[in-house]
Amino acid sequence: MTPLADILAGAVRTDGGFTTAVPADWMQGRTAYGGLSAALALQAALEAEADLPPLRSAQIAFIGPLAGEVRVTATRLRRGRNAAFLQSDVASEAGLGLRATFVFMAPLASALAHDTAARAPVPPPAADAELYTGPEDFFTGNFNFQDHREGTRPAEWLRWARLRAFDGLHPFVELMAIGDALPPAAFKLIEERRTPLSSLNWQINFQTAEPRTTDGWWLLHAAADTAHHGYSTQRMAIWNAAGEPVAEAMQGVAIFG
Repeated sequence: MTPLADILAGAVRTDGGFTTAVPADWMQGRTAYGGLSAALALQAALEAEADLPPLRSAQIAFIGPLAGEVRVTATRLRRGRNAAFLQSDVASEAGLGLRATFVFMAPLASALAHDTAARAPVPPPAADAELYTGPEDFFTGNFNFQDHREGTRPAEWLRWARLRAFDGLHPFVELMAIGDALPPAAFKLIEERRTPLSSLNWQINFQTAEPRTTDGWWLLHAAADTAHHGYSTQRMAIWNAAGEPVAEAMQGVAIFG
């Protein structure tokens, strides 16, 4: 297991970003785990611009495979009085692998106070709960998980997840690393076959300016209503250990078979 904080601490800072290496235990097949790549992109954006307001939204395009040494760069697109837009790219020897646009926005005075968002439907794992982790040579080896299958639909995941080493991370960097840890929801329809799937994009909007949880636990949800012609779109959500909504997301997934 290689803590994400160690990867960031060992990065070599460059003009506009940094370079680092993707450890073998953060790979998923021939590419880095998407949540890791997105977390690296966000870290570069946070370092590129001083005194950023809270992260509110991220648009991630998974363009190509990332492996070995990667170059992470961040560029300011626009910064106004309340909001800042930054773009981050992650590239390796194979070329550009990820492009992200991050929107940071300061809280504004508002007459609106509306919140009907669903709360977490299941409690976090107890201290003595039986957890599982993935193999040490796959990115899931960096996580603890607890699944909830009762009442879920055929193409739906509900899973508590936490990084096995989460200390020392910016809370939004931790969330980017956590938020993509579920398999695509459509994978549940083909669990008995070896059909490759690949995330194409990820749009995530945060519902809080100060994400926090207990013992590192975040509840992840993903559900796909359609999957055909080699493509699926899914809705996603994240809650903290108190059951409070943290993020809403969508993702497009390619299905190769």
